[in-house]
Amino acid sequence: MIEAQTREVAAYPGRRPIAVRRGAGAPFGWWPAICVALVAAIDRVEYNLLAGALPTIQEEFGFSDSAGGAIATAGALAAIVLLLPAGKLADTGKRTWTIAAVVAVWALLTVGTGLAGSYATLFAVRVLLGAAGQLYNPPSSSLLGDLYPGPGRARAYGYERMAYFAGLPIGVIAGGALAQTVGWRTGFFLIAVPGIVIALLVLTVREPVRGVGDSLSRWYDDAAAAEVEAPEPAAPMRAQLATLLRIRTLRSVITGLSILFFGLGGLFFWMPSFYAREFGLPEASAAAIGGGAGLVGIVAGILAGSWLGDRHHRRRVAIGGWSLLFGTVFLAGAVGVPALGPQAICFTLANVGFSAAIANLTAANADVVAAHRRGLGFAVLQLLVTLGGALGPWLIGLASDATGSLRWAYTVVLLPLVIGSLIVFRGQRTYGEDADAAVGIYEARGI
Repeated sequence: MIEAQTREVAAYPGRRPIAVRRGAGAPFGWWPAICVALVAAIDRVEYNLLAGALPTIQEEFGFSDSAGGAIATAGALAAIVLLLPAGKLADTGKRTWTIAAVVAVWALLTVGTGLAGSYATLFAVRVLLGAAGQLYNPPSSSLLGDLYPGPGRARAYGYERMAYFAGLPIGVIAGGALAQTVGWRTGFFLIAVPGIVIALLVLTVREPVRGVGDSLSRWYDDAAAAEVEAPEPAAPMRAQLATLLRIRTLRSVITGLSILFFGLGGLFFWMPSFYAREFGLPEASAAAIGGGAGLVGIVAGILAGSWLGDRHHRRRVAIGGWSLLFGTVFLAGAVGVPALGPQAICFTLANVGFSAAIANLTAANADVVAAHRRGLGFAVLQLLVTLGGALGPWLIGLASDATGSLRWAYTVVLLPLVIGSLIVFRGQRTYGEDADAAVGIYEARGI
């Protein structure tokens, strides 16, 4: 008997089943992934306007590099307090509404940044913005896991990560250009408008049945029928965290990504200042070169890495490890090369490697966590990568003040990135077993 190649799947509560072709990477379309990507982009664009305009803001308020790095660090640390509750909400509440509400709050706080009249006020507003800034991640990551089965998962998460990291250089470029042309405050006022628009767009995405993506993955792999299993009864958060952290691949992926975000957080925050100081470039030119090189590398890395990861999805973790190592090698070149042209090329290639690693490791995180725990799983991931990203700008700022050179300060991220690559490679050994357990192929449910 020939296995049917199309099935009717009840993907949305209260709506008619949808015909799904076997093996389809985006059985319900790419619009949800586009909306989530727009959310990620506007978040990072706004957040990194500060980095692009930092020299002007430092001149106006008169604070040091370590104080400048502390703004980004404190904002990221504030998010950690709310991430686990956000993950719990993502596993129980309506995710599309949560995401839209978070984006609307960003827009209001962005206006507050432009109104800041002192370093203390700026610091306080950015802490509040940082607390809200990461809360979209658990519900949006859970949403993508339900809407995109295994063959399309790296692309779905890759597009979100591409938008997230593309927002970094776009924000840097915009911040530098606006600070030099119309003033840094205007930039923060303007960016609030697309924030409100994107919040409304998110409300057009339908809330799917939890676990539908994993049930399709089982069908694609001939493991089971495409039926959504009822989730297990909710356990206390402490017990859920304990079971999540017993997943060996998850521990390796989270550790590797945390170290990677540590490097990227510091790299992007200080890169415009690096170009301005080391190569004597004007503020807008420094932001354009640093941001442009980063943007090209991010787009190329996400597209190549997600394509490769979906083509060889059982090797996603290893692909992520090699990509991370590739990026680290070229970051060393970007730090050490004194000429502007070769330095920009090395910086671009470093971002290619890092972005390819992020696409695959984020998809692997979804692969090894069961659908009914995925919101909390991504909250744990986001908590630790936010902590890693928070430390980068501050530590590099401290090292810059201590050595008098951002070039020397950048070397503090190189050794941790090498260690992170080795940790990720270790996760490939357990990935297959953990991914199969997450979609219910094995009887054991101790995940």
